[in-house]
Amino acid sequence: MSTLSLAMRDNSTMIRRQLKRLLRYPSMTVQLVATPVIILIVFVYVFGGTLGEGLGGGGRDAYVNYVVPGILLMAVATAATGTAVMVASDMTEGIIARFRTMRISRASVLTGHVVGSVIQQLLGMAAVIGIAFALGFRPNATAVEWLAAAGLLTLFVVAVTWLAVALGLRSPTPEAASNAPMPLILLPFLGSGFVPTDSMPTVLRWFAEYQPFTPVMETVRGLLLGTPIGNSGAIATAWCAGVAVISYLWAKNIFNKA
Repeated sequence: MSTLSLAMRDNSTMIRRQLKRLLRYPSMTVQLVATPVIILIVFVYVFGGTLGEGLGGGGRDAYVNYVVPGILLMAVATAATGTAVMVASDMTEGIIARFRTMRISRASVLTGHVVGSVIQQLLGMAAVIGIAFALGFRPNATAVEWLAAAGLLTLFVVAVTWLAVALGLRSPTPEAASNAPMPLILLPFLGSGFVPTDSMPTVLRWFAEYQPFTPVMETVRGLLLGTPIGNSGAIATAWCAGVAVISYLWAKNIFNKA
């Protein structure tokens, strides 16, 4: 068999391993969906009536449309914790050392983690969107706009997943890995995820407008709801691509030195 065929076989094996692990421990997938859904319900039904009045007087119906993009990014950030923990567990429990004694592609180990996590997160986001529809989410996007939003969200998932893999490789224990991605969960709150940035104090508004989650949320919101996108689409794509490449190189470097 050619080198490429062997690498593809090894990648497929590691992806199946990761998917079987997700099936064996469904609590991680449940947490991935449950955490953002609980926050969605709380914000829509507790704060939505008041916050929605500031969005053109639409009340709760307007607010559920506004908040869904931020909830989707929060779901990705929540899943990053699980990815980092699983990578750290592999590094500390000796399975990686065992893999290195076998004739398999070294890159396939990381590929399995990334692809498995991306599949899990995309399914989780689909579940969150379904629940958002039940709560009153009503986008007016065309099929092309849905595809564009899905493409950007997938790129965002890949970027955050590679970052989580790198953080997991860098962490000395699974416990430490569980804390490393936690700041990502706060970024939707410190951006345009729950309220418009122009309602924030000056210093916080400056941070919210220039942090990487905000252009992604604004682009997804624009594609699904028809709000102005401006240059957010280009900035969001650049952020996601840059984080993905840098995180991949960082993870590869750590893994090769381990």
